[in-house]
Amino acid sequence: MLLAVDVGNTNIVLGVLDDEKIITTGRLSTNIFETEVEYAMKFDSFLKINNVENISGAIISSVVPALNGALKKAIKMITGVSAMIVGPGIKTGLSIKIDDPSQLGADLVVGAVAAKEKYSCPIIMFDLGTATTGFVIDKKGDFIGGIIAGGVKASLNALSSGTALLPQIDLTAPKKVIGTNSIESLKSGAVIGTAAMLDGFIERFEEELGEKANVVVTGGLGREISKNCKHNISFEENLLIDGLRIIYNKNK
Repeated sequence: MLLAVDVGNTNIVLGVLDDEKIITTGRLSTNIFETEVEYAMKFDSFLKINNVENISGAIISSVVPALNGALKKAIKMITGVSAMIVGPGIKTGLSIKIDDPSQLGADLVVGAVAAKEKYSCPIIMFDLGTATTGFVIDKKGDFIGGIIAGGVKASLNALSSGTALLPQIDLTAPKKVIGTNSIESLKSGAVIGTAAMLDGFIERFEEELGEKANVVVTGGLGREISKNCKHNISFEENLLIDGLRIIYNKNK
């Protein structure tokens, strides 16, 4: 079985795959101060809780380079396998046509690889996590660029911590766009506002491409946001786990 580890700024997403089938997934909080022993204990508990044995391979995608060494040691400690890390020297099959390909985050590479596997080009993909990222793959299958915007939760946390009267809220869509109280207004701004932003980017991306594209959304907040978009959008909960599997198989 394959252990796939997607390290984000807020969460570490774990996935266990048996060939192409995802057996189980889970989330841990990202903490750069934890040691390899602490992460080994967490990984071991995750595998035991889900009755997973016989990990024969592992792969890590990370936007937190300071954690890579500890995570690789933790995986080696509990499984005996040496984890691949998505980065220079790893074959992805992705043609990256931006000014400096080395600047492209591993998470975007992995997401793009999975999106190309599942959908016909051109493709527009959004990842709604700590940051909201969007990228475009043109009809030739080339990664041509995208956008980075503030994440939904980060924006809400900034509002709540910087104002005396605005509370923390759960991220569900309001009953109507015009909120009649603080909570409903915040929900409208966060959920409907982000959905409207995605709709706007889709229109502008397609205008620059000169054609319609398949649109994919992933990330922890993707399901709720995508339901409130006006465009036809496919939500992929485990897109990056699938991408890690594809890249692992290209390199094993």
